[in-house]
Amino acid sequence: MDQPGFITQLQLGDESAFTKLVDEYQDMVYNTALGIVQQADDADDITQEVFIQVYQSISSFKGDSKFSTWLYRIAVSKALDHEKKKKRKKRFGFVQSLFGGGEEQVHPVEFDHPGIQAEKKESATVLFRALKQIPDNQRIAFTLHKLEGQSNREIAAIMNTSLQA
Repeated sequence: MDQPGFITQLQLGDESAFTKLVDEYQDMVYNTALGIVQQADDADDITQEVFIQVYQSISSFKGDSKFSTWLYRIAVSKALDHEKKKKRKKRFGFVQSLFGGGEEQVHPVEFDHPGIQAEKKESATVLFRALKQIPDNQRIAFTLHKLEGQSNREIAAIMNTSLQA
C-alpha cells in the first residue's frame, strides 16, 4: 500500500513526523468524531485521544490497509467508546436523580459541523438528531459517506465489513 512518507519516519521514532501526521489528518479525525458525537468539545477530546493512540501504537501499523483507513478505524472506535461512556453517565445520573442526587441535567447543544452551510443548520440539526436514533454502524456509514466523502469500498474497509453488509 502507498503510505505517507512520514509514517515510516514516525515508526522509527522521529517526533517531527508526528507533527506532520497531526497537520495532515487532524481535520479528518475531528470531523469524523464530530459527525458521530455531535459535540465540538467532545470531538476535540476524541481527536487528542486518537493521536495519542496513534503515537503509542504506530509500530503496530503494518500497512495491510491504507493508513487513512487505519486512522478512521481508530477515530470511529474512540468516538463510539465516548458515546457509550456518555450513555452510562446519563443512566447513572438518571438513577441518582430518582434518589434525590444529581440535580444537574444535560441538554444537547445546537449541533454545529464545519461542513454544513449556515442556511442549512436547522435541517442539519434535525438530521443529526435522527442519526442518534439509528444503530451505530448505520450512523458511522452515513457519517463517513456524507460528511467525509468516503466511497462505499473505503467505508467497508474502515468498518471491517463487506460491501454487501
